Amino acid sequence: MPVGVTVSYFSFELDPALAADPVFDLHKRGKMEISATVPLTSRDHLSLAYTPGVARVCEAIADDESLYSDYTWTANTVAVVTDGSAVLGLGNIGPKAAMPVMEGKSILFKQFGGVDSIPICLGTQDVEGIIATVTAMAPSFGGINLEDISAPRCFEIERRLDAALDIPVFHDDQHGTAVVTLAALRNAAKLLGRRFADLRVVISGAGAAGVAITQTLIAAGVEGANVIVCDSRGIIHAERGDLTPIKAELAATTNLSGRTGGISEALIGADVLIGVSGGAIEESAVAGMAPGGIIFALANPTPEVPPALAHKYAAIVATGRSDFPNQINNVLAFPGIFRGALDVRASTITERMKVAAAEAIADVVSDDLRPEAIVPSPLDPRVAPAVAEAVAAAAIADGVARRTAPVPAETRTASVS
Repeated sequence: MPVGVTVSYFSFELDPALAADPVFDLHKRGKMEISATVPLTSRDHLSLAYTPGVARVCEAIADDESLYSDYTWTANTVAVVTDGSAVLGLGNIGPKAAMPVMEGKSILFKQFGGVDSIPICLGTQDVEGIIATVTAMAPSFGGINLEDISAPRCFEIERRLDAALDIPVFHDDQHGTAVVTLAALRNAAKLLGRRFADLRVVISGAGAAGVAITQTLIAAGVEGANVIVCDSRGIIHAERGDLTPIKAELAATTNLSGRTGGISEALIGADVLIGVSGGAIEESAVAGMAPGGIIFALANPTPEVPPALAHKYAAIVATGRSDFPNQINNVLAFPGIFRGALDVRASTITERMKVAAAEAIADVVSDDLRPEAIVPSPLDPRVAPAVAEAVAAAAIADGVARRTAPVPAETRTASVS
């Protein structure tokens, strides 16, 4: 520690049960830190990294802002932003209680994608305040990962930030879940010999994940006419007078036969059930599905359909839990998606980039595909590089990349040991 500098910590009494808990031990004083990527052990180092040398870099960027990504950390750094309004399954617990999750997200970015990220928990849940704050701080980052922001506010926040900024904006609760779900469904359909476009899909839940899954499945080739989305009031259809603008858009692109009723009516003859709503779906409703189907019950910690019950009616079952096969885990998607987007300096994340990410995830297990392994393990080291490569190629194809080839891995920042 430098001479003359002292650090003190407030003392407090911790519940003895917590003091002996390995979870609390791991989280003590947080899960991440900032490290230098250059040495600072001599006057020459100081003169290069700080004054006077740094002034030359500042002047160069002032003259040509295209140099910004090459000579600052922004090319490899993402902001992980929340307002604490929809944290995991805990609900609106606020920004301070959300910080452990955002720290966790940041270390997942680093571990699996080599992406640096900073957790930012905002002290506002006002839509305009969030948009203004993120827009103002955007020059410090190469991408924005929105996290745990409740619906329907999250839709407007992402849409407006994506339009305002020239860096990728990605709401992981929406699109990360949708990408991994698409990957899993592609492989499940392949295993069962089903034509993907013809699948009859019911999505239980019209929040952030449900809306994004619907949009992504349709973008990937599922016929919108064959998709039914249910919210807490039942099937979404064009004749309902209580729909939000987002749900009205769903009504215009799904359930074109105009089916009405609740989840039981929706599931009659369905091939696929995707649960992203929480709550329980009764066995009598599940029994109405077509035989040998697919059930993804993704609510955590309690799936909408218990796995044992789901297996009674479905050939392939997935959950959001790590203690059952086929975990639909966003960590399969977001590190590689941002890695690929950052590597080609993408200005946004397109639908083609999301579909490419899903296809890459699905292909990782192509040689070992079986009913209990339709997606890779979250710890599989092949996933993020495969996703990054596919996303970068899709960004170039869509014309949203500022580079025509990804940044070589060896040029990315690394901490000084």
